[in-house]
Amino acid sequence: MSDYLFAYGTLRPGFAPKEMAPTVAKLRVVREGFVYGNLYDLGTCPGAMLDPTSAKKIFGIVLELPDDPDFLRRLDEYEEFDPALPQQSPFIRVPCAVEIPPGGTLQCWIYVYNRNARRNSTGTSAQ
Repeated sequence: MSDYLFAYGTLRPGFAPKEMAPTVAKLRVVREGFVYGNLYDLGTCPGAMLDPTSAKKIFGIVLELPDDPDFLRRLDEYEEFDPALPQQSPFIRVPCAVEIPPGGTLQCWIYVYNRNARRNSTGTSAQ
């Protein structure tokens, strides 16, 4: 299990909605990174779909999770991820190797979009 979260949208510090800001404030910024895939504009938030064969990069930030066994549950609730019913969840939390320039990787959790993405791709970054 990873001790890190890769955030590309509303879980980034400064981008969290009011109800999540106190929770996000407990995450420690490690460094910037990216994953390969597509980022979609879902209206209220972006949704990433990983694709290691893609040339498109999704930029975000690696955050260290606090030592709190309940913390991921709170993030899961916010992202509407139900580990017991992942197929019914709009986002799922999966482990992912995040590229850390200039050439390393770090294993992180990431929330990825779990629906058919037929909306416009926002390109290469949520920034």
